[in-house]
Amino acid sequence: MILKRIKIATILGEETNCYIIVDEDTKETMVIDPAGECDKIEEMLKTLESKLKYIVLTHCHGDHTGAVNQLKQDMGGSVLIHFFDELGLNDASINATEYVGFKNEHIEVDSRLNDNDLLHIGKLEFKVIHTPGHTKGGISLYCKEHKMLFSGDTIFRRTWGRTDLPTGSFVDIMNSITNKLMVLPEDTIIYPGHGKSTMVKEEEPIYLDLKASKY
Repeated sequence: MILKRIKIATILGEETNCYIIVDEDTKETMVIDPAGECDKIEEMLKTLESKLKYIVLTHCHGDHTGAVNQLKQDMGGSVLIHFFDELGLNDASINATEYVGFKNEHIEVDSRLNDNDLLHIGKLEFKVIHTPGHTKGGISLYCKEHKMLFSGDTIFRRTWGRTDLPTGSFVDIMNSITNKLMVLPEDTIIYPGHGKSTMVKEEEPIYLDLKASKY
C-alpha cells in the first residue's frame, strides 16, 4: 500500500489533509477529501501511475470538497459520500462553502455510503464507519489490515471536530468517538482531516474522562 498526504491550503489558515491511497499491485486508488489545489493532487496521482477508482468525502463541508469536480473530470473515479450528507453537499447553508472561502459548485454523487459498507481498491479493504456529530453524515474509513483510520473531522489529535455548524451535535460526536472509534485496536493510527496523525491509545484517556462526566 502507498499512502500520501497532501496539505491543502484554505482561507481559514488551517490546511485540510487530502489522502491518496494506492494498491501497489493494481494501482487502483482512492482519494479522500480532495479539498482544493487540484493540480497538486493530480501531479501526485500521475507520479504514482494510479488508476483513480474512488473520490471519498468524509463529510459535506466545502473545505473538504473544493477539487472534486475538477479531479473527477480530469482523472475519473466515482464520488462517494454518506447518504445523510448528500443533500448538504450542494446546500450552501449546510456545507459552509462561503465560510471557508470556497465556491459553492454543484457536485454529482455517484454512490451513497452507509454504515458498515466495504470499499475495495485492489486487495485493500476499507470499512465505512458512520460517525455523525461534526455533520449528520460524517464518516470514518477503517483499514483493519493496516491498522489505519481516516477520521475526517470527527476526531483530531487531542480534540474533536466542531459541533456548532449545521447538522452538528456534541452528543452525537462523543457517541461516535467513544462507541465506534475508541473501541478499535489501541495501535490504530488515526489520520484526521486537519493536523497531525495520532493513535487510538493516545486519545483514549481524553474520552474516558469525558464518559465519566457523562459529557
